[in-house]
Amino acid sequence: MLRMREELEQIEAETLAPYALLSRNSKGRHHHEHEPKHRTAFQRDRDRILHSAAFRSLEYKTQVFVNDAGDYYRTRLTHTLEVAQIGRSLARSLGVNEDLVETICLAHDLGHPPFGHAGEGILDKLMEDHGGFNHNHQSYRVVTELERRYPDWAGLNLTHETLEGIAKHETEYDLSHVAGLDADLRGSIEAQIANVSDELAYNAHDLDDGFQSGLITAAQVRELEIWRYVCDRAGECDPLNEIQRHLFIRELIGFEVMDMLNATSARLEAIKPQSPEDIQRQPAAIVAHSDEFKAMNRALKDFLYANMYYHYRIVRMKQRAGRFLSDVFKSYVDEPRQLPNQYQALVPEHGLHRVVADYIASMTDRGALLEYRHLFDPLMRP
Repeated sequence: MLRMREELEQIEAETLAPYALLSRNSKGRHHHEHEPKHRTAFQRDRDRILHSAAFRSLEYKTQVFVNDAGDYYRTRLTHTLEVAQIGRSLARSLGVNEDLVETICLAHDLGHPPFGHAGEGILDKLMEDHGGFNHNHQSYRVVTELERRYPDWAGLNLTHETLEGIAKHETEYDLSHVAGLDADLRGSIEAQIANVSDELAYNAHDLDDGFQSGLITAAQVRELEIWRYVCDRAGECDPLNEIQRHLFIRELIGFEVMDMLNATSARLEAIKPQSPEDIQRQPAAIVAHSDEFKAMNRALKDFLYANMYYHYRIVRMKQRAGRFLSDVFKSYVDEPRQLPNQYQALVPEHGLHRVVADYIASMTDRGALLEYRHLFDPLMRP
């Protein structure tokens, strides 16, 4: 039995909540295209992101540990896939658009440079007098300007709803003005699900990588309320025992998801939204944890910063990455003709410093290291 786009759109209309975004009600794309017969508009967006060069490069970009630190640790790609999996689960339970949630989740880190947040920090410092650098803004630029796959326009020509979901990724950096969006409106419920899925995934999985690496010890983690909460309900927890560690992380995510669903459901029941706009006009996010879990997650985040993200081994990696990227950035700015031809051609339109930042941000960890060697190792062929 074939299910073509019109039937898929009808299934959405009949089964999703009134505050869900429907693909057939999309505000469309900046450049008009005929939609395919067998996919909805949001499914098409998802597929375009999956086939982008920026998405493929996430495989070799740092989450916390640099790519050569070991085969087990999360990369930016595996993190993105974990975010999408959690996002789809939340969307399904809340009766909203799974395809749109997945699409926003898959796109949310496309603009991350090599070496994770260390790379982002150094690029932001290097671009201080030229507009700064932020990976959320860069993700938006990737899908609207930097991906070149079509003859008649730059970018991926994604739907308004997907672009809004990327732009409304809740951080201190507001993209609404860049995207031409109303800054007074929150993200859709699908965008809000992508936001919380991102935080939920990196808290749980960075903790898992911290155990695996030995940066976090059993004695340290037992001080956390969230650890005691999960262990009291899941049974014995020994982070040094691989099976029990997997059990703990699995149970942690399960409790986090259930709390998110219960708290969100209660808010939805209180406001009884009848349209997507009813969600966006709310003064606070509808998709969020209970106060109890917010406090425990805040403590977990603080714990990870103190004991993992600022562990001396991680700081050493960050400092090394900073030196690599600073030297490469300066070398390109001093002599732009070292840039590949396609990037040199963009300088008149975007400015030299922004083009250099774009080029570096597109690199993987190992690509940046190799570029460093090409530029500074006298024994390497250029």
